[in-house]
Amino acid sequence: MGEMMGPDEMREKAIDLFTKRLHCSQVLAMVGLEKMGIEDPSVIKALGAFGGGIGGTGNICGALVGAASVIGSLYSRSSLEEKENPRMWAATKAVMKNFEALTAEHGGINCCQIARVDWMDRDQVKDFYGNPESRRQHCINVVGDTAKALGELLEQEAEYMAAKNAEHNKTK
Repeated sequence: MGEMMGPDEMREKAIDLFTKRLHCSQVLAMVGLEKMGIEDPSVIKALGAFGGGIGGTGNICGALVGAASVIGSLYSRSSLEEKENPRMWAATKAVMKNFEALTAEHGGINCCQIARVDWMDRDQVKDFYGNPESRRQHCINVVGDTAKALGELLEQEAEYMAAKNAEHNKTK
């Protein structure tokens, strides 16, 4: 496997994928999982339903959902036999806190506050994608900045886990 993507590369790739029309939720999961060396198309596909603020309702921004799903992939479990790492809660809280700071200027963490589009109105959707003056640029920035912040957090988590493993191996 080659060199892992750095946070800046994650930002650029996320923007590229988003401008090619993948949903923000899918983009964040895709770049986050790629950074961790995981390829899971079913996760990316499942996250499509979170575009437009959960099924086009304008609720929680998909970029936040996608970023949080990466943390879940890192620390949660897929069966009762597995053990969940309690670091999941602090790391997810860090994603949330960062996202709140990134989106404060838009008035909140919801898609309707950032994009200000009624996804059920075809004319508004056409304008969002077709008009260079639309709020799509705000979404592009939020997606890119969230991907970069996720990359930085994943690097911090990798350092923490490496230090913890080294400490554990010393005590053996």
